[in-house]
Amino acid sequence: MYINSMGSYVPTQRIDNDYFKNVNGLDADWIFQRTGICTRSKAAPEENVNTMAFAAVEDALSSLPYDIRDVDLIVHAAYCVYDSVATAAHEVQRRYDIKGAKAFYLSAACSSFVNGLEAIEGYFAMGKASKALLICPEHNTYYADESDPKSGHLWGDGAVAFFISKEKVADSDRKILGIFTEGLGQIGAGPEGVKLMPAEGGISMPNGRDVFMNACKYMEYALDKVLTDASLSVDDLSHVICHQANMRIISYVAKELGKEEGVFLNNIEELGNTGSASAALVLCQRIKEIARGKKVALVVFGGGYSCGSVLVEI
Repeated sequence: MYINSMGSYVPTQRIDNDYFKNVNGLDADWIFQRTGICTRSKAAPEENVNTMAFAAVEDALSSLPYDIRDVDLIVHAAYCVYDSVATAAHEVQRRYDIKGAKAFYLSAACSSFVNGLEAIEGYFAMGKASKALLICPEHNTYYADESDPKSGHLWGDGAVAFFISKEKVADSDRKILGIFTEGLGQIGAGPEGVKLMPAEGGISMPNGRDVFMNACKYMEYALDKVLTDASLSVDDLSHVICHQANMRIISYVAKELGKEEGVFLNNIEELGNTGSASAALVLCQRIKEIARGKKVALVVFGGGYSCGSVLVEI
């Protein structure tokens, strides 16, 4: 399985930590020390999940080695939706007139991107698709309660779009070496760890400590699983990209793996927690810094709970 092209979109607006002093009572320094966030991206009033998905697809099209209408599978993988009936997958299909393609939405909270890749892998294995488009747009600030001192200051917005093929298409392709996901609804606070109930307060994190502890444990677990399946070790990786939820979590994972934090690529300081797009968004932003042939792991943890990891040979 190969990545043929990738694109991203990040809104231009940034909300700095000082903004929250009069909103939820938190000091700017406290927010940075506890999360590693200085600013977060925020979509403009006229932007939404669909517009951000379109922009990410447009970014990816500039390097796509085939016609977008060759795509036969479109997956919208995220937890923020603009319309839960007419999904972003169907909106993209209509916008680009992609006839004959399967199109659907799936969610595993902040693990959704990796779960989307695994779903595509399954369709390829069954012979039901050969070229896929995975879109992952998150509009967290639409649902966030900024007055909530537990999580109102965490969220950022952004989107990614990845074109994936079963077989190699061009020399510029990046090979996916392995994918691992696992549902973890039975551990800790599970489904009560993070909530998104649009009519009842939006995004909330009533069990933040439980989320933190399990994210530390299970991102390391997911990385070990995908490396073992590929007969590789962490020493074979040039970089690791974790879900951008909290710099303290990323620092913990780095320490447990015995790796310098410079091995870990991040954007949380500027963009905040961009949800299931976050790790893939880092890859899009930093891809030119990674030499061809190097191996990179994306490692995620999502509410619900869930975890996952994907290995990519650049």
